[in-house]
Amino acid sequence: MREILEAEAREDFNRARKNAFFSQIFNLFSSDQEGLLSLQEVRETLRPRGETYKGMKTVPLDQIVGSEGRYRDFNSQFLPRYEHLRSRWQRVDLAHLTDIVLPPVSLYEVGGVYFVRDGNHRVSVARTQGVTEIDAEVVALETEIPLHGTMTRENLRKAVINHEKEDFLRRLHIPEFLPGADFTVTATGRYDELEKHIHGHKYFLNECQVVEIPLEQAIKSWYQNVYCPIVQVITQNNLMARFPDRTPTDLYLWIVRHWDQLKAQCGLDFPLDAAAEDYARHYGAGRGHRFLRSFRLGRRVLHLLLRVQRSSHRRKKRRKIREEEAF
Repeated sequence: MREILEAEAREDFNRARKNAFFSQIFNLFSSDQEGLLSLQEVRETLRPRGETYKGMKTVPLDQIVGSEGRYRDFNSQFLPRYEHLRSRWQRVDLAHLTDIVLPPVSLYEVGGVYFVRDGNHRVSVARTQGVTEIDAEVVALETEIPLHGTMTRENLRKAVINHEKEDFLRRLHIPEFLPGADFTVTATGRYDELEKHIHGHKYFLNECQVVEIPLEQAIKSWYQNVYCPIVQVITQNNLMARFPDRTPTDLYLWIVRHWDQLKAQCGLDFPLDAAAEDYARHYGAGRGHRFLRSFRLGRRVLHLLLRVQRSSHRRKKRRKIREEEAF
């Protein structure tokens, strides 16, 4: 009886590995959909304020979206990605098949979703076997940003950016002072940098004043005399075409940083137009960049095709050995 169950566990793992492989092929052009989230990456992005012990809970398996240390070993459906996971995975599956009760897993809760602290193989086996919930000991990391069960790295990045933008607009009363102004960015942390520019400009204006100017005046002055002229240079030189999927505010921040570096090297009179063009020339996407992206994609496709060929060869070899042993 045990030999039959062990064989069933082996087949369960083989099936899970095959499904993981085909999922990788299906998501070849959107690899962000394929992987689990890294808890460390989420910590660095969200910067939670503290931890709270929640005790024992029954957690929906489809709300577990990442792992603390094994996020590379399983895909987003917690299917095993590598052969070296076989031994432990099959032992857990065998326990499941023989109705052995395993200890609860340990999870972190972040924004309404969960990350595995301990028990990755148990989560993987449970999902493979069609289980919908699992008992877990939960520690919550406190954050204001809500997450969801289909959260990917890209979704997480956008959620944090949106939260930072709302906070930036609210604290500085931007909609009130600059109605219609758009400060969209594509990376986290950039609204803090934008706010530093505004306060730096306010400090500069106050150097010539007896009475401190109000924030509203400083924001309008920065927008009219600093931000808009640089965005105008970006538009006139068609620099956005060199930075696909970025925004004028992204480019504004990068060019200001680059301009400061060039002024430190070449003198304070270094022109803005030249700084913008120099940045685009060094960091903008050209034909070579597009060719390199195509080459890397082609290499990934070739790698997957070779894996298919090797896997097929191994299956034929195992089948031949079984047939010879049968005689």
